[in-house]
Amino acid sequence: MSSDRLPRLLALVPYLMSHPGAEVPEVAELFGLSEKQLIDDLQLVWMCGLPGHTPGDLIDVSWDGGEILIDNADTIARPLKLGVDEASALLVALRMLGELPEFKDMDVLGRVIAKLESAAGEGAATVSAQVQVEIGAAPGAHAVITDAARRRRRLSLRYYVPGRDEITPREVDPIRVVLVDGRHYLEGWCYRAEAMRMFRIDRIIEVEVLDVAADPPAEAETMDVTEGVFRPSESDELVELELTPLGRWVSEYYPCEEVTELGEGRLRVALRARDQSWLVRLALRLGENGRVVAPASLADQVTDAARQALANYECVA
Repeated sequence: MSSDRLPRLLALVPYLMSHPGAEVPEVAELFGLSEKQLIDDLQLVWMCGLPGHTPGDLIDVSWDGGEILIDNADTIARPLKLGVDEASALLVALRMLGELPEFKDMDVLGRVIAKLESAAGEGAATVSAQVQVEIGAAPGAHAVITDAARRRRRLSLRYYVPGRDEITPREVDPIRVVLVDGRHYLEGWCYRAEAMRMFRIDRIIEVEVLDVAADPPAEAETMDVTEGVFRPSESDELVELELTPLGRWVSEYYPCEEVTELGEGRLRVALRARDQSWLVRLALRLGENGRVVAPASLADQVTDAARQALANYECVA
């Protein structure tokens, strides 16, 4: 696909400019291509260049005898550089990788992070250092759960439910561990709910492998997580919010039943919530960029929570 090929060509040309006479087999292996794919790329490079498209404007490349020689490509000879946002995202992802219990090559990872920080500059290093990813409230929970799922052993959990601000005991037959939107989840049959459930691993306070074989019922089916974990139901309360242009991200981040343009970049959205506590936190997070329209009881809760927060600030002052 062109979306895959263009980045490869933009990396291939600078490499060939800095390695004149590189052999076709070694370049193909380096870029993970067959020799035929590499030749196809070189034939495309041969037709690229500056506007005008005369012979003097086009890149000159040859591979006679297996040696690749390239000329007249100085305008794109420098390797691509990551932007601050791209480098920051990559640094955060690498640090998150280092937190995974199954990851072993910490020395290699540390050298990669150090080189990337040096190449990306102070901006990316500063931004990425402000983001902290925590994995696993229970030490080693991820490794224990993954091993139990593989060996099909039942788990005993103590799980934190933020919506009710409580810790509940669970016995779960693990089926799989999945990564969704940057977070790891345990999916399995929960005997407390008598249904399939998804548990965020970083909210598992304690985990123990029981001497019992996992035996989920026949109706236990895994969830399609391609569109996220949250699945509202018709029984959940319908909530309406008005959003400013800076609050429009809510319509992209959460599944909304209705989205109405109000003009000047403002939106009215309707979404369902199993409990109001997380919506109170969402409204406080939005601040002046969002307003609860309905139900009135939720708007009152947001007002009370905001007043309490301001009162706490006054007490500190």
